[in-house]
Amino acid sequence: MPEEFEQSSAIAIAKEAEAIQAQHDLLKRPRLSLRTRITMVFVLIFVLLGIITIAAVLFISEVETKQQFLEKVGNYAFEIQQARRYEKNYFLYGSNLADALANVHMADNYLKRNGDEVKAVVGNRRYESMKLDLNRYQALLQKLLQEPPGDTPEKRRIEVELRQSGTQILHDAQEAMDEERTTMRSMLSTYMVTAISFLIFMFFVMAYIAGFLVRSMIRPLGRFMKYAARIGAGDYTPITPTRKYRDEFSNLAMAINKMLSELVTRQEQLMQSRKMAAVGTLTSGIAHELNNPLNNIGLTVEALTDGFDDYPDDEKLRMLEQVYSQVERASATVKNLLDFTRKEQPAFAPLSVKEIVETTARLAGNELKLAGIELDMDVAEGLPLIKGNARSLQQVFLNLFLNAIHAMPDGGELIIRAEAQDDGFVRIDVGDTGQGIPAENIDKVFDPFFTTKDPGKGTGLGLSVSHSTIEKHGGRITVASEVGKGTRFSVYLPTDGKG
Repeated sequence: MPEEFEQSSAIAIAKEAEAIQAQHDLLKRPRLSLRTRITMVFVLIFVLLGIITIAAVLFISEVETKQQFLEKVGNYAFEIQQARRYEKNYFLYGSNLADALANVHMADNYLKRNGDEVKAVVGNRRYESMKLDLNRYQALLQKLLQEPPGDTPEKRRIEVELRQSGTQILHDAQEAMDEERTTMRSMLSTYMVTAISFLIFMFFVMAYIAGFLVRSMIRPLGRFMKYAARIGAGDYTPITPTRKYRDEFSNLAMAINKMLSELVTRQEQLMQSRKMAAVGTLTSGIAHELNNPLNNIGLTVEALTDGFDDYPDDEKLRMLEQVYSQVERASATVKNLLDFTRKEQPAFAPLSVKEIVETTARLAGNELKLAGIELDMDVAEGLPLIKGNARSLQQVFLNLFLNAIHAMPDGGELIIRAEAQDDGFVRIDVGDTGQGIPAENIDKVFDPFFTTKDPGKGTGLGLSVSHSTIEKHGGRITVASEVGKGTRFSVYLPTDGKG
């Protein structure tokens, strides 16, 4: 017993140390919260969108400027074309020369008002050249206007120069517009390539953000779903760090670890309270079990005292042996109770199913007698050993036995069977010939706090705790019942080799 207690204490200390180490490992990592990382991602997106917006505004502004330039140079070219049309009319019909000068004057105003923009496109040198050509054309028109009517050599010379000068002016204007259109096409092409490149870049950015969300949120949520399933299956191993940084999920993990520690403590307290409740249920039978040997001892001692001188020595020895036998019987009953109610950390070891079941049946023996219930137990010989905690399993089977007894208030039969399965498990059936469980309640029998007993006669925790205990042992427990015919609980426990 001391060795077993020391082993249980060592296991408890190791588990506590493991939990403390897990919490320490979770805390010691550098902190980089999810909020900070998400904020950084959105700041990055905002900066990229800002760059896109600024670039788009600049591009639109530049296109608008060039569009305005094309309109202004177009107007300039139109005025020159009008002047040339009036110029031709003059040479053909001798009219509209004043109109030509008016158009030239308008073109000159366009050129002066938009000089900075034209210079920015064609350069200072070409701008000055355009001005000189326009002034020369205007001067020729004025000179022609001053010439007397009639065909003269001077007029023919001025006509030739006007045509050359007008052609040059239109050529310069058209060339400026063509260069600007070429620049615009180049800008549009560059912008298109830039837009496509940025779209590809944003695709990779969004892929990174999607990966970031998966790594930072979806994957941790998946892990915590697995943790929840593991905890629901009865595995209370502390959560340990899996990532480089500490964030909100780390705080959640530490909270779950603390919850697990409390859950283990509460479950042990619950197990202990269930044991004490079972002891309370067995009180009447235990009292009877102790009363019988005490009465026998009292009667034997009284008879021995009254006739001490009359009994021969061998009779006295026989009577003393009877007293000793009854003392051992009472002592065994008390020892069983003490072993059953002792609180300890569960230590797993190879166990005999036959010994566990028979010991538990003896503990409930007097309850069976008082309830008028017959015990039909058939546990096969040579069953493979299982690996588990004796007292935890004893608590499970005692709870099943007592439930069966309570299901047979008018007496009946408690049927216990145990046999090895081909899948590496040992199956233990606990059946009764009692009232049975209604079909609508079958799926609820292992739920915490579910009970069909009268208020004050059951907490609804016994089968829930038993179910959890069996799962901790790597096994399972099932139930089958038919109203009016009885109920059978089947416990499957892995063999020592399988576990």
